[in-house]
Amino acid sequence: MHATDLVIYAVAIGLTIAAYFRDPGLPWVGVRSAATLLWEILPRLVAALVLTGMLQVLVSPELIERFFGRAAGHRAIFIAFVAGILTPGGPMVSFPMVAVFYKSGAPMSVLVTYVTSWSLFGFQRVIAWELPFMGSRFVMARVLPTLALPILAGYLVRFLYKD
Repeated sequence: MHATDLVIYAVAIGLTIAAYFRDPGLPWVGVRSAATLLWEILPRLVAALVLTGMLQVLVSPELIERFFGRAAGHRAIFIAFVAGILTPGGPMVSFPMVAVFYKSGAPMSVLVTYVTSWSLFGFQRVIAWELPFMGSRFVMARVLPTLALPILAGYLVRFLYKD
């Protein structure tokens, strides 16, 4: 257990106490709501954990080193940029991939580039949410000014952390 876990538990207990003082029945409503959410997320969580495990046994550290390692140089940051854009799904897909890259020895600059790229430009989110709700003008106004940010973030990490 990490210190951040303790903070989350402390906040959860604090909110439960606050809910109780507001109305003694509210904590049970909250627990039922949490159980419903867990039931909805559990299949994805199990799949994401299996995905992580399978990626760790199928993707060799040599392959990660070849494309994302220090020897790949500048190419690694650009591959991470494109991989972040092309990774479908939410954090239950992308972060297991980051964990595999990390455990296989990918440098921090590559990990930051990948996560930043995925966060800003995940194509699935753009196609499923941004274009239909906001239109192409908004998407272009959001994407074009921020296009270089993942690459800049990767190089900044490389510079600051001697990565």
